[in-house]
Amino acid sequence: MMKEGENMISNQILQNTLDGLKGISRSDFCVTDMEGKVLATTFSGSVCGQEEVSAFANSQADSQVVKGNQYFKIYDDHQLEYVLVVSSAGDDVYTLGKLVVFQIQGLLTAYKERFNKDNFIKNLLLDNLLLVDIHNRAKKLHIEVDVRRVVYILESSQDKDYGSLENIKNLLGGKPGDFVTAVDEKNIIIVKELAPSDGYPQLEKTANNILAALGVEKDGTTHIAYGTIVKELKEVSRSYKEAKMALDVGKIFFGERDVIAYSSLGIGRLIYQLPIPLCKMFIREIFDTHSPDDFDEETLTTINKFFENSLNVSETSRQLYIHRNTLVYRLDKLQKSTGLDLRVFEDAITFKIALMVVKYMKYMETLDY
Repeated sequence: MMKEGENMISNQILQNTLDGLKGISRSDFCVTDMEGKVLATTFSGSVCGQEEVSAFANSQADSQVVKGNQYFKIYDDHQLEYVLVVSSAGDDVYTLGKLVVFQIQGLLTAYKERFNKDNFIKNLLLDNLLLVDIHNRAKKLHIEVDVRRVVYILESSQDKDYGSLENIKNLLGGKPGDFVTAVDEKNIIIVKELAPSDGYPQLEKTANNILAALGVEKDGTTHIAYGTIVKELKEVSRSYKEAKMALDVGKIFFGERDVIAYSSLGIGRLIYQLPIPLCKMFIREIFDTHSPDDFDEETLTTINKFFENSLNVSETSRQLYIHRNTLVYRLDKLQKSTGLDLRVFEDAITFKIALMVVKYMKYMETLDY
């Protein structure tokens, strides 16, 4: 089983650290695992064999001179994590080595805390924690419990490189109360800490700023959704579930939107939770053997424009560039075939819901179950 500390510090971070230390000290360094596998080095060639490293790792010594170079052990909570090799060139190699050990142990501590926080946030989002666990772990990790927060989900239907999660955190201002975590290659979750004065207009602005800063094209492949504002840490999972629902409902009913707020889903949110058999029964009762999909493009355009203009005949005919009588004729024809008069508010509601139900059914058919 992998230890918690393993792979928390990437080899690239170790390499960057050694390169920086070499620039300061003019000495060469190499970090290996306990078996002698080189993880990062500034030496031009091989400086330590696996046998030497393994023998040193299993010895009682914390530092030792081997073949002219100084070896050091790097611990994490009394657990041997790495072996450091320092070139013998230069003055006071022992002191320099101890400084490098201290630096890398500091990195281990920082990354472990980040790892633990990331773990905690993921379990919090997935509702895997009891209330007492939430409070106890939050206290240990120095995470505020009673702070206003909201959850964003950034999703792309294409594999896009947004850079590191750190880049997205920097876009948010690098605040310590914000958490950014990856669920998979297409989803990034942002748990954003809010100021007391931040409201939903500010959330919308933040979402648009994230998309703009990432250089996302408005091509319908990338969306950012967010839930409602919660006031306690234990409620963060609710905001996450709302953001997830907003993503799905947004794709069904508001495909043209890049930013989708849970609070703006309206009736789509209700339809999304209906069982498919009930939806089929509803459509069959209203349209008998027909379906809104059976209407031609002209009729559907007329219906949608009529709804957009709040059932206003004059404004709809003007926007469609047709005579008022032509629009009335189309509405009469629709009434004969469906029994619904869209000029009557109740019939219009029924028809609008029916169109949305059909959209929902079609979307569900595209998913693999």
